[in-house]
Amino acid sequence: MEEFLIVDGYNIIGAWPELSKLKDTDLEGARDKLIHMLAEYQSYSGMKVYLVFDAYMVPGLGKKYVQSKLNVLYTKEKETADERIERLVTNLMGRRKQIYVATSDMIEQHVIFGKGALRLPAGELLIKIKQNRKEVRDRIQPETTAKRNPFEGKLSNELKAQFERWRRGE
Repeated sequence: MEEFLIVDGYNIIGAWPELSKLKDTDLEGARDKLIHMLAEYQSYSGMKVYLVFDAYMVPGLGKKYVQSKLNVLYTKEKETADERIERLVTNLMGRRKQIYVATSDMIEQHVIFGKGALRLPAGELLIKIKQNRKEVRDRIQPETTAKRNPFEGKLSNELKAQFERWRRGE
């Protein structure tokens, strides 16, 4: 089954403490950090992730680009992120597809649930991302902490000292 995750960008930024604090001084930095976190999550989870940012009061046609294999969408003028998310859910819906929408907006959660998508509250998504990071660290750590030279553990101290003297040319 193909899985999709659609994320309401500014809603998540406002809901996650680290990003909420960052947005007060550096909104672009908070967006970039969210993009980075979701790109990592996408690569490990195997889900196709769409990140939607609201450009409701900004003139323009909206835009879509891919950053770190993550689909980042900005809404067009006079379009809310909720409207874009609902349209995306409708377009993606199909057999053998599971769609999750990450937002803490209760009204939006009810609307997307009615369209057949599953809701994923902001706090739950943060927990999933942290769990994924821990799993990645756990998989990598044993490899990096393993001895680089297993032969070394089998040598006596005298023999190690002899090899070291030879290495130095003594």
